[in-house]
Amino acid sequence: MPRIAEAYIRRRAVRHLEKGRVVIFAAGTGNPFFTTDTAAALRAAEIEAEVVIKGTHSGVDGVYSADPRTNPDAVKYDAVSYMEVMTKDLKVMDSTAIAFCRDNDIPIVVFDMSKPGSLRSIVQGGSEGTLVHA
Repeated sequence: MPRIAEAYIRRRAVRHLEKGRVVIFAAGTGNPFFTTDTAAALRAAEIEAEVVIKGTHSGVDGVYSADPRTNPDAVKYDAVSYMEVMTKDLKVMDSTAIAFCRDNDIPIVVFDMSKPGSLRSIVQGGSEGTLVHA
């Protein structure tokens, strides 16, 4: 990892944010039973992040009622609540991560990471993908 990115140290991540930089967390915690989604939610809570930005790599540009790659009737949500994600079993991220974000009031933006300019748009306040919130 050192050749690609800094190791996670909470104080350094917060300092980067204070300087107006964007902090991107990659990989997991190294603990069994905890996904990278749960690691992202945990780190977001630790640094008191305003939002978790969840990029997909499957060409899906948000949260849908079903998999849009296999179901032409799938409907995209512009916004959806944490509870709807959990009760409708929408495939956003694992249930532990969703519950952790809900419990810590951290919204999640789900977007297509392969779409050029989408991450920049989100960081600059644009509307991309789906917002998961209270």
